[in-house]
Amino acid sequence: MEHLTVARQHKILLVIPVYNHAATLAQVVTGAKEAGWDILVVDDGSQQPISPNLVGCDVIRHTINFGKGGAILTGAEHARANNYPYILTLDADGQHDPLEALKLLDMIDPEQPRLIIGARDMSHPNVPRASIFGMHFSNFWVRLETSLSLPDTQSGMRLYPVKELLKLDFATSHYDFEIESLVRLAWGGVEVTSVPIQVTYPRAGERISHFSQFRDNGRLTLLHTKLILRRLLPVRHQQLVARKQAPSLLFHPITLLKQLLREHTTPLNIATAVWVGIFLGTVPLIAIHTVAIIYTCHKLHLNKVAAVAASQLCMPPVVPFIAIQTGYYLFNGRFLAEFNKKTLLHQMGDRLLEYLAGSLIIGPVLGFIIAGLCYVVAKTLSKLPGRSS
Repeated sequence: MEHLTVARQHKILLVIPVYNHAATLAQVVTGAKEAGWDILVVDDGSQQPISPNLVGCDVIRHTINFGKGGAILTGAEHARANNYPYILTLDADGQHDPLEALKLLDMIDPEQPRLIIGARDMSHPNVPRASIFGMHFSNFWVRLETSLSLPDTQSGMRLYPVKELLKLDFATSHYDFEIESLVRLAWGGVEVTSVPIQVTYPRAGERISHFSQFRDNGRLTLLHTKLILRRLLPVRHQQLVARKQAPSLLFHPITLLKQLLREHTTPLNIATAVWVGIFLGTVPLIAIHTVAIIYTCHKLHLNKVAAVAASQLCMPPVVPFIAIQTGYYLFNGRFLAEFNKKTLLHQMGDRLLEYLAGSLIIGPVLGFIIAGLCYVVAKTLSKLPGRSS
């Protein structure tokens, strides 16, 4: 009852996006009613329309399938029109327990809009390995895009602040919407936090899922590519919440150096920084390697010291020579054997093009090898007594 009081005090609308979930929806809605939620079902163009009489609550129907993101935004629009400042989304496949959703209410801050995610317990034996891999893969990219270390960036149980959500224009409307909304809310200054929840995973073949491994993973890959590129642009993100300005460290060089050495020092972050340093150190960014590496690491919240140090492995002559030879082989089917004034000076444009082409192969490969070694070393050191990961 205490949680129910909190839910009504903050006027939270439970939104259940539905697409052909008639077999499980009634049970989910019944559980939500018993938990005391105000409920809205958004029927996202199901082949057999959901009747309000079937579930006994408000239903909004899309005549065509817009995708899960489109259904969530419809729920948010309805919430705004009815003065609900928050929506809490819940999957219709029976995976989420409406009572577990009450745990998210403990993290509401009346003074600060938050996106609160129910972090699923993925230790259940019925959890598909593909789902576990997808979650960790998504967590990694969201970490690069936002600097947030979140345990579950793919959970469908979320508490959204309506006003901030509807200020954004989204490029996605399917499963990838949940990642885009997380990242762009975080960019806008909305605090993102997680609460552990329990979930139910039916046995293989019993769960209703419309997630396409090929189509939706392709959408997610494209989305992460766009978000990373956007993150690297020197353009401010749309601000939804005023942020406090951190004190400048430019005039405190010792403090700045200490921070640079301590920041972003998890094994995975160090390894990723090393990969970035090796890759950018291999690419022919003549005279601006260090600037490019520092800028990229700043934008992606990676350890700048590790990246710059790793890039020194790519200094001339060895790595550039290997890159040029690789590029020459790609274009000519053989290695460059003559080194004279003609091949090195008169054909400098050709060598630079070969350098670039070869670096795009040598850089990632060498980066993965060195980053892998650094990860193993950093992971081992983090487990030593007196150290923490």
